[in-house]
Amino acid sequence: MQMALAQASRGLGRVNPNPLVGAVIVRGNNVIGSGYHELFGGPHAEINAIRNANNSVEGATMYVTLEPCSHYGKTPPCADALIEAKIARVVIAMKDPNPWVSGKGIDRLKDNGIEVIVGVFEKEAQELNRIFIRYIQTKLPFVVMKSAMSLDGKIATATGHSQWISCTESRQYVHALRNELMGIMVGVNTVITDDPELTTRMDGVKGRNPIRIVVDSKGRIPLSAKMLKDGSLNPVIIATTSGFPEEKRLSLEQSGHKVLTLPERYGHVDLQKLMHELGELGIDSILLEGGGTLNESALKNGIVDEIQFIIAPLLLGGRDAISPVEGAGFNTVDEGIRLDQMTTHQMGKDILMTARVIKTINY
Repeated sequence: MQMALAQASRGLGRVNPNPLVGAVIVRGNNVIGSGYHELFGGPHAEINAIRNANNSVEGATMYVTLEPCSHYGKTPPCADALIEAKIARVVIAMKDPNPWVSGKGIDRLKDNGIEVIVGVFEKEAQELNRIFIRYIQTKLPFVVMKSAMSLDGKIATATGHSQWISCTESRQYVHALRNELMGIMVGVNTVITDDPELTTRMDGVKGRNPIRIVVDSKGRIPLSAKMLKDGSLNPVIIATTSGFPEEKRLSLEQSGHKVLTLPERYGHVDLQKLMHELGELGIDSILLEGGGTLNESALKNGIVDEIQFIIAPLLLGGRDAISPVEGAGFNTVDEGIRLDQMTTHQMGKDILMTARVIKTINY
C-alpha cells in the first residue's frame, strides 16, 4: 500500500478535481503491475496497473488507495474491470468519500466473489486526498494559507521590502504548491504593490499554472497589471462588489477575464460567497498568497483549512513591519484561530510549519 500511495502522489497537479489514486498488483511476493491516475479524464489507476502488468493478473491481489468506482463517469467503472480481469483480492486504503457512491464499489466486488479488505493505511490515504474529500463532500475549495516570514513574524519590513525572506529551497517548494493547487488568490494590494504574474516555475519540470483570483472590492486593479496581459495563460478571475467601475469591467471581460460580482461583508467581498462561486466553477483548491489584510479576512470568514508558514532564520523587527495577519485582529486570546495536526519540516535553512485550522464557522 505504501507503494500504491507513492504512485498516487505522482498525479499531483494533474487530476484535479478528481482524486489522487495509485494501484499495485501483487502475485505472491512479486509486484507484477502498478499505475496511477495520470490525468483528469484519463484512465484510472486500476486500469493503468492492469495494462502495465507484466503477467496475467488473474488470481492476483490489487492494492489501491481509493475504493474502485462503480459508476460511469468520464471512464467506465473500475470495479467491473477488476471483475473482468479476475482479480482475486482487493486491498483498499479508504472508501470513496462521496456519500452517493461510498461502499457501492466494495459491494460490487464482494457480490462477484472478490475478497475485499478496507482500511490499510487509511489515514495516509485521507491526508493525500484531503483536497478531494473536502470538495466532493461540500463543493467548496480547500484553502491553504501560505506565508514566508522572519523568525519574529514579519513578512516584510516597514518599507515593504520582502525579497527574499525565504531560501531558494522554500521558494521552489512554493512553486510545487502552485502546481498542486488549482487556484491562487491574492488581494488587489498585492497586485498594485508587487505586480506579480503568479505562475508556476519548477526546475526541469513543466508545472501547471494555477487559476489566478484577485479580491478587489473597489475596482482598483490596474489594467496594465502583468497578469492581465499574458494572454497565453489562464484568464484572471476578479472577485468584486457592485461598486466595480462598469467601464473597467467591460474592458476586462473583453480581454477574456472573468469578473464575479458578490455581496459585501464588512465593506469587502464576501469571501464565503466567493468560495461557493469558485466551487461551482470546479475549483477544488486555492493557495492563498495574500497579504496581511486578506489573510485576516479569510481567517475571520472561516474559509481557511490549512496554514503553511515558512519561517526563516532572520530577524527584521520594527513596530511598523508587516505581519502575516494584519487588520484589527482579535480582541481576546479565546477568539483567536486555533490549529492542530501541526508538523514541521526543514527546507534548506528554513522551517516549514503546517497545521490544520480548527473550524468554528460552517458556511
